[in-house]
Amino acid sequence: MENISRTLPIVPLLIFSSAGIISAQDINNREFNDSVQWTELDDFVITKKKSGNLRLSGPENAFKINQTELFKAACCNLGESFTTNPSVDVNYSDPATGAKQIKLLGLSGSYVQLLTENMPGFKGAARPYALRYVPGPWMKSISISKGASSVKNGYESMSGQIDVEYLKPDDPTGIAINAYLDSELKVEANADANFHISSGLSTEVLAHFEDRYMNHDGNNDGFTDTPDIRQLNFQNRWKYVSPHYIFHGGIGALNEKSMAGQIGHHTSNHEMPYKIDLATKRYEAYMKHAFIIDQEHNSNLAVMANGAMHDLDASYGLKAYSVKEWDAYAQVMFETDFSPEHNLSSGLSFSYDYLGQRVRLTHDMSAIPEKINDRETTAGAYVQYTWKPSEQLTAMAGVRSDWSSLHGWFATPRVNIRYSPLEILTFRASVGKGYRTVHPWAEYNYLMASSRSLIVDNLQQEAAWNYGINGELKIPVNAETIRLNAEYYYTNFLRQVVADYDSDPHSLYITNLDGKSYSHTFQIDATYESSFGLDITAAYRLNDVKSTYGGILMEKPLSSRYKALLTASFSTEMDIWQFDATLQLNGGGRMPAPYLLPDGNYSWGKRFKAFPQLNLQITRWFRHFSIYAGGENLTNFKQKNPIISSSDPWGQNFDSSMIWGPVHGAMAYIGIRFNFGKL
Repeated sequence: MENISRTLPIVPLLIFSSAGIISAQDINNREFNDSVQWTELDDFVITKKKSGNLRLSGPENAFKINQTELFKAACCNLGESFTTNPSVDVNYSDPATGAKQIKLLGLSGSYVQLLTENMPGFKGAARPYALRYVPGPWMKSISISKGASSVKNGYESMSGQIDVEYLKPDDPTGIAINAYLDSELKVEANADANFHISSGLSTEVLAHFEDRYMNHDGNNDGFTDTPDIRQLNFQNRWKYVSPHYIFHGGIGALNEKSMAGQIGHHTSNHEMPYKIDLATKRYEAYMKHAFIIDQEHNSNLAVMANGAMHDLDASYGLKAYSVKEWDAYAQVMFETDFSPEHNLSSGLSFSYDYLGQRVRLTHDMSAIPEKINDRETTAGAYVQYTWKPSEQLTAMAGVRSDWSSLHGWFATPRVNIRYSPLEILTFRASVGKGYRTVHPWAEYNYLMASSRSLIVDNLQQEAAWNYGINGELKIPVNAETIRLNAEYYYTNFLRQVVADYDSDPHSLYITNLDGKSYSHTFQIDATYESSFGLDITAAYRLNDVKSTYGGILMEKPLSSRYKALLTASFSTEMDIWQFDATLQLNGGGRMPAPYLLPDGNYSWGKRFKAFPQLNLQITRWFRHFSIYAGGENLTNFKQKNPIISSSDPWGQNFDSSMIWGPVHGAMAYIGIRFNFGKL
């Protein structure tokens, strides 16, 4: 962002921005403070509105989504925060349970390392539902790194990293409240409050409540389109800052109940309706200690640790899955600049994961659940070197070596390079390896909401190489700039766990890859941000994702072949009104091999077609609050038969996993955000 540096005379109550004139009363508005960049002058303060998507200047292909962008949609939780983003997709894995997954570079969220403030989080049993565990109003920003990323945070990233930054205890003192209601009677309430206890010590309280008071069945198949989720979520975070020491820590607790399944009737073949119930309790804690050794050379030592207990009790009809998971992670990191051109980072890490599980794969209540325990201990070390001989060139190379109690020793090399021959032109390239341990029952238990037999092999550790290149061109247009970006990524799996829907229509095999598996992704996007309040982004992405199923190399099922995106945002002068629109076109794709039903019809077609989605939102800003209203999926496109044989869920053809599009139609919502400064 540009900064205006000339000294202006003192004048009353007027501050100019790129979008218009802003009242001086907004200076103390917390929400406004989060959306602008400040430049302090001798006599005055001038603001210029920050972009919602900030391209990071390092060697990685990374960008940050800040609150300016998050406020362009309802953004009820992390899973709904990527609506306006061209790179990340979020799709239902199963409407019956509400499980969602991120897709990055055409690959499922299993291959994206999900971080919370640069520490691994939401592993194992938390992964299928993690996107709804992070309320939208709690987030300060989301950083997305594509392809091979830093080795500092571990070896698990294959397609990239997503790092969630929460609001900070030392943010400006105040209280913020958000209330939300939609046309399906989903209610949400969020609150965050900051208290500065002393000059160096501050604390923060985050609270969240949600519930749905209506069972919605828009396609009249007898099943709820979305589950009734009742969630209470709480965090208390602390921060202490002194010249040579920084502490950041906190605790959190979540209690959630999710209820779905048949509503209003039951089938003649069984006395009871088919119900899907999940009860989750999660407790977590974290701490970070930073010791400033030499400020001149940015030398510091950091000690970080987090831990979580995740308790899930789930039933799918009369099938059952329960797990009590314990995760612990610790890292010691040292970083220093030998000179302005040379940076070295090194560290040690330790992680422990234990999952005590019970599984019943039949509707026979007398069957004794099978006990399955997963345990892995991993210790590792890394070193990463960054060379920046000039503003035009940056190279970062890192390698880590880890030992796993399950897989033994393995090495993770990664390289990222940034080269900018001209101020308006930047190239980036990356190559790196990633690994992942799969906990199949924890990660795939939602697939038990089906009559398919779930068969799990003795699984290997996954391993893949990722290669990427991108170029960015800034085109001056009068006083504005159009940013063009083009990128290509190739992921090649050496070992992979695949979900095989094709080999047997009544079984689902979670098995090791036997053959080839890869992903090619090409994306081009353009962004225009004007000084008169209009921002436009257009993007197109093409995915070629294939894997071997039953000895045949085939397109990955239930995945869109392409995606086109157009977003537009307009703010009036003084930022009093804001209008946001997002149009998506999701390309068609392959369905698993269909089979004949008893009525002589095929279970589904061989492919699904492309479908559009339109989201709109209007926001009215006031001094201490804002009101927003909008609609999602206003094209009202719905997958016609998301649940196969929904009229006979106890029969052999029932299947709720064939999801490729939205399962509910148009939805309207309204909300209000209150923002108070120091009271």
